[in-house]
Amino acid sequence: MSVDGTKYVALCGGIGGAKLALGLAECLGSRLSIIVNTGDDFEHLGLAISPDIDTVVYTLAGIANPETGWGRAEESWSFMDALKQLGGPDWFQLGDKDLAMHVERTRWLAGGGTLSDFCKRIRRRLGIAPSILPMSDGPVRTRLQTAEGELAFQDYFVARKCEPSVSAIRYEGAETARPLKAARDALAAPDLGGVIICPSNPYLSVDPILSLPALRDALTGCAAPVIAVTPLIGGQAVKGPTAKLMKELGVEVSPRAVAKHYGALLDGFVLDEVDEEAAARIPLPVRIERTLMTDLDSKVALAGSAIAFCQALAASREVRQVGV
Repeated sequence: MSVDGTKYVALCGGIGGAKLALGLAECLGSRLSIIVNTGDDFEHLGLAISPDIDTVVYTLAGIANPETGWGRAEESWSFMDALKQLGGPDWFQLGDKDLAMHVERTRWLAGGGTLSDFCKRIRRRLGIAPSILPMSDGPVRTRLQTAEGELAFQDYFVARKCEPSVSAIRYEGAETARPLKAARDALAAPDLGGVIICPSNPYLSVDPILSLPALRDALTGCAAPVIAVTPLIGGQAVKGPTAKLMKELGVEVSPRAVAKHYGALLDGFVLDEVDEEAAARIPLPVRIERTLMTDLDSKVALAGSAIAFCQALAASREVRQVGV
């Protein structure tokens, strides 16, 4: 696909977001900046773990586990086997190759380095062209109010496998954490062509990013079009608890509800072809596409369509501004 020299920003969570991020990276290379959720980050076994960042890094580097979408390909599990034998906590799986990332990140942070500088260093080491930007170098932690009490994200998502019903979500530290300057600069770039909210869970992957007031303000004031790609196909998420969570929060499980959730932030919405009939109920420009990404070609095709949608929305805005 031919793309002009403008830059683009993607907001991204884990597996679903990383798929589209890969497609965008194939189309845009270094013109792409990916702002990644860090609300899932936590400390485990004394190690600094950044699950969404690592999923994006491994995916863009071509070393992600193709079966799970997370972790590294051709992984081994000797460490976990030995840990379990010793009676250690084995509920959060750390593969032997993956462990190297966590150890090195922990060492880097303990030495006074920042998470953003670590991401910059790692993407260069792994030959990744786009910028990978954690939403903040400060801690923001997603916490869920459930039928079992308040749970930290990984306790809910991994240890409890999303089983407890959820009544509320909060993002601890969001009011005081400073958004990454590079992320704000990317959203304010004069040559920005568009912002693409990837098909990540709106509540668990995108809202932590939007919970940072200055980052949300930067997105609201963005001169370029902002679009979102639906995380739902036929009333279900491809992976993860999006539909279950929406039901428990009393939200209609539909693309329309997702568009409404993002509200005035959006200039357009990408809807799956399965849900084409819902387009008339979304009060935004809508683009109908096949959003299920099963291989590299489908990831690139959806990315190309999202970029073209941003370009069309920008052109329409320019026409309105000159009064044509």
